[in-house]
Amino acid sequence: MHPAFSVIFFTTASGAGYGVLVILSILASWQMVPLDRTLGIAGLGLAFVLVTAGLLSSTFHLGHPERAWRAFTQWRSSWLSREGVMSVLTYGPWLGVAYFWIIQGEMPGVAGALAGLAAALAIATVYCTAMIYCSLKTVHQWCNKWTVPVYLILALTTGSVWVAALMSVTIGLEQPYLAFAIICTLIAWRVKRSYWQFIDTTQHPSTPKSATGLAGEKVRLLEGPHTEENYLLQEMGYKVGRKHAAKLRNFVHMLAFIAPLVLLLAAYFLNTEGIAFSCFVAAISMSVGVVIERWLFFAEARHVVTLYYGAESA
Repeated sequence: MHPAFSVIFFTTASGAGYGVLVILSILASWQMVPLDRTLGIAGLGLAFVLVTAGLLSSTFHLGHPERAWRAFTQWRSSWLSREGVMSVLTYGPWLGVAYFWIIQGEMPGVAGALAGLAAALAIATVYCTAMIYCSLKTVHQWCNKWTVPVYLILALTTGSVWVAALMSVTIGLEQPYLAFAIICTLIAWRVKRSYWQFIDTTQHPSTPKSATGLAGEKVRLLEGPHTEENYLLQEMGYKVGRKHAAKLRNFVHMLAFIAPLVLLLAAYFLNTEGIAFSCFVAAISMSVGVVIERWLFFAEARHVVTLYYGAESA
């Protein structure tokens, strides 16, 4: 599938923003961190900017962005619509958490409930985003058991690392939280490797033979249906070279997982002067790596329609 920058930015930015919101909401509701006003402004503000910018960028992929509001009316059948509804609903408790944390400086019972609701809605929004792709049975690289876990764990992991960076320059960073961020990164790495292993060793059940209904042991394309590239080939038949994809995967391994792990482990054992630098570099590196990962998520996907254009498998 053709990787659209607006969708890549949307899924990575909003995922990180919702991850930050989930982490901060849980920490605040369980009173695991002091309600420092600077941390609240920086953390909840960063999450707000990332999510809002991501949601706005997603409309650029539409043919008529001014009609985006119509998507909200199809929530009974469309995961895209459910995503939109969940994202809007999240702003309510989110603003409530911000009010109690930043203005009141305390988290009473109702604030804790709002924080829990904000975290739940944020997770639900990321889940709906993943299901937009996971529900497409015509794309084997999306419709599988690993797509949703990849989206969820990457959102949580990027959020946890950015929160670590913000905590390092505000209230200080404790080793238990660093250990949590390291564990999240290790789990995300394992899940992403499992996803790649799955798409490398399996394929869509449809074949040129089943797609055309022709007899014979093997069916191959004799002549293309047209001489020029059309919309289907541009959007659904995007090809990325195997060597190019392997090189980009190595960049993802290095930038999204290995470098952040090394930097977080360094922060775990460093003195206070080097922790902030290590955490911010880890967060930036991971964000760049996830952008490359998301580009590959779209570029490596193959629609079954390509079977009619000479592809042997999808």
